[in-house]
Amino acid sequence: MTYQFNRIAVKIGSNVLTRRDGTLDVTRMSALVDQVAELHKNGVEIVLVSSGAVASGRSELKQTHRLDSVEQRQLFSAVGQAKLINRYYELFREHGIAVGQVLTTKESFGTRRHYLNQRSCMRVMLENGVIPIVNENDTISVTELMFTDNDELSGLVASMLDMQALIILSNIDGIYNGSPSAPGTEVIRRVEHGKDLSDYIQTGKSSFGRGGMLTKTTIARKVADEGITVIIANGKRDDILLNLLENPEETVCTRFIPSEEEVSSVKKWIAHSEGFAKGELHLNASAAKAVKGDKAVSILPVGVTRIEGDFEKDDIVKIMDADGIQLGVGRVSVESDEARKMLGEHGHRPLVHYDYLYLD
Repeated sequence: MTYQFNRIAVKIGSNVLTRRDGTLDVTRMSALVDQVAELHKNGVEIVLVSSGAVASGRSELKQTHRLDSVEQRQLFSAVGQAKLINRYYELFREHGIAVGQVLTTKESFGTRRHYLNQRSCMRVMLENGVIPIVNENDTISVTELMFTDNDELSGLVASMLDMQALIILSNIDGIYNGSPSAPGTEVIRRVEHGKDLSDYIQTGKSSFGRGGMLTKTTIARKVADEGITVIIANGKRDDILLNLLENPEETVCTRFIPSEEEVSSVKKWIAHSEGFAKGELHLNASAAKAVKGDKAVSILPVGVTRIEGDFEKDDIVKIMDADGIQLGVGRVSVESDEARKMLGEHGHRPLVHYDYLYLD
């Protein structure tokens, strides 16, 4: 069987894997595993980014005393993740396929070294026929350092492993051109670069997950800009994964068309690193104009008017214009005290080289 893609990341949302009462939908989970197994046996490399641990744990426990939201999440996740991965293990074993658990945190993507370590781990799994099953480690993540939800994590994973496509499975068919419940509303089948979808996005969040369609769209745009096709589809539809790869034109979904420009591995990491920024470089008007122009330019000390925060060499910093509007993020070449000494002067090396600069 020849498929449209042979390297994909698949994100399975909480609302796909759980019933209304919060219990794990084993029938749906088994159906998705059957599809992944068929694709795997036909040579498709697959990484699963799976939600469902917290919802799974919630259905397993009867609380004996009140817990705050963080304690509750940690408890449910610790119990639910064991239950979830065990179920995956058993289902894939029926197909003779090995799986491996990868629990990660947002901090684990914050340095280039940790980023590369994770990439190496998942690559060696794929090379040996093992399907990585990735989830955020909610037992140790703290609120301010958590991923928005697993959509954000799946975008990072797809980018990190240079996947051809990221398939985000939710409980709706895609992005609609109006309210999904309104008569005559249709799924937007194809999203070209620069298309504004803000009028269509529903801001509500899913009942068991943390994210909504706005998060999915933001992640989809960023990942598509890196040359990866992004598909938002309904994980509760029968054979959805097989249909997306075998009959892409006939299967209802929203497809974000990828950029044809090549993006380096380092720039892909930087593109997803805004949440790890340790400081800010504020540019004067002429430097900001040059950065926003068509020509690739580095950020020189002479164009920087102010530096915020304390950072080390190679940390991520935000790039701001004279009005305090963010232009992008970059990897800084010197630590903050040295950068401040160079401020506004000619003749120094770039504070951020254009190879390590990602513009919004």
